[in-house]
Amino acid sequence: MMPQPGSKAPDFTVNDQDGKPVKLSDYKGKKVVLYFYPKDLTEGCTAEACNLRDNYKALQKQGYEVLGISTDPEKMHRKFIEKEKLPFRLLSDTDRKVHDLYNTWIEKSMYGRKFMGTARVTFLIDEKGIIEEVIEKVNTKNHTAQILKQDIAPVKKAVKKK
Repeated sequence: MMPQPGSKAPDFTVNDQDGKPVKLSDYKGKKVVLYFYPKDLTEGCTAEACNLRDNYKALQKQGYEVLGISTDPEKMHRKFIEKEKLPFRLLSDTDRKVHDLYNTWIEKSMYGRKFMGTARVTFLIDEKGIIEEVIEKVNTKNHTAQILKQDIAPVKKAVKKK
């Protein structure tokens, strides 16, 4: 079962895109956006990462550190960060130990074919390491608004009526 709001966030240590170990408990005293995503450099994951990038200052202003995590290797994460100019760390969980802790390695289905993959889910963790919220229905293009519970999406232009 996925960790629920009110429970302690499972601690872990994995490497970031530069091979540096990242331990969740090192972020005690800070709020953390821990977002699980399927694959670097894919359409939905790029939309989500770029939304977080474009609103990174707003997230930091609210006290959040952002950590993205997938099963991609460090080299792919570096490529993704460089290409999209991401200002936050991406964590490499190639052995799926963190996915197992958070129960985010799930059976998926596409075009009738079943396979195992990463659930797109975000855990909001408070300064004491307690999960405040779990966002399971991630809006990749407007994820920051879901996190901050504010409408920060760009204003849409009005359509002219004929």
